[in-house]
Amino acid sequence: MSKMPNKVFALATRTSVALILAAMLAACASDKPKPAELPANVALLGVRQAWNVKLAEVGFPLDVNVQGSTISVAGANGTVAALDARTGRELWRALVGTPLSAGVGSDGKVTAVVTTGNELVALESGKEIWRQKLNAQVFTAPFVAGGRVFVLSADRSVSAFDGQGGRRLWTQSRAGEPLVLRQGGVLIAVGDTLVVGLSSRLVGLNPGNGSVRWEAPVAAPRGTNDVERLVDLVGRVSRVGDVVCARAFQAAVGCVNTARGTVVWSKPASGSEGVHGDDRLVFGTEADGKVIAWQRTDGTQAWMTERLRYRGLTAPLAVGRSVAIGDNTGLVHFLSREDGSALTRLTTDGSPIAAAPVLAGDTVVVVTRNGGIFGFQPE
Repeated sequence: MSKMPNKVFALATRTSVALILAAMLAACASDKPKPAELPANVALLGVRQAWNVKLAEVGFPLDVNVQGSTISVAGANGTVAALDARTGRELWRALVGTPLSAGVGSDGKVTAVVTTGNELVALESGKEIWRQKLNAQVFTAPFVAGGRVFVLSADRSVSAFDGQGGRRLWTQSRAGEPLVLRQGGVLIAVGDTLVVGLSSRLVGLNPGNGSVRWEAPVAAPRGTNDVERLVDLVGRVSRVGDVVCARAFQAAVGCVNTARGTVVWSKPASGSEGVHGDDRLVFGTEADGKVIAWQRTDGTQAWMTERLRYRGLTAPLAVGRSVAIGDNTGLVHFLSREDGSALTRLTTDGSPIAAAPVLAGDTVVVVTRNGGIFGFQPE
């Protein structure tokens, strides 16, 4: 049981109702491994904290949205805001009136979140323009593009809504395993295809009508019970051209050619957070805190480091010559892309980093569980 990550699961029934289950590790908390001790900071990379603002506590799977130099963020209490990533200046702030279960999605004009009451809420310049009732819970940030808002629900249905009026345009549904992660999944666009993570597969949909164009398995279910067989694809992903690389929860990391709908490679991996990368490497953090780099062409392991073991790591961000990773003590670690060696580390407010770091312009932005938003820039 000590190998099972401290995640919360959701049970999706055939009536599309999602029920939250208890965290599986509650009884094993006393057996939690001791985090790796950190040596003195080597400070080989010049990075400074440029700004810091406070929003609201984050207790849901937040996805920080980036549009140019603007970031969209949200707190669990229903606060949604847009900030200038260069200065931290608040562009607008709104309160949707209900706690959130997923967000934030934005195309720079329409911003969308989902409430714990299963309502999809669309905002424009901080003003609510519509809200639409959904049939199931949502843990993945809505995807906003092409004048539409796309939603991946916990019952593994995908829906499209008109971005200005909120009218439901189509829904693609399918049966799936009874358990899903209470964690953000995969919902992106590649060219004219909507790419969605449905259970262990990346699926290409026609964004106009929801029809399936292709399916590609990143991993296969295994085990004897529902928890062991859970292989949901988790965000974030690494996209270069038509190739999208993703993680299947506690099972594999793999890459799919979305132009052909074929698997390029898939390798066993035991992590619960998404991946990131560049045109050479794909980076990921394992459940035990190992950081691994795979060759993008064939999945061969390029390097692995154990210097951050058991530190509760976020998904990585490839930035410059480094890989930025947050941990559950509020530290942000910058490792070398070439070999995983330490370059520097930065402090925030001491609470866990709540979302994978993002890059907006030349600013690395991280958000903490206590609602601190920090902008770091090169010196």
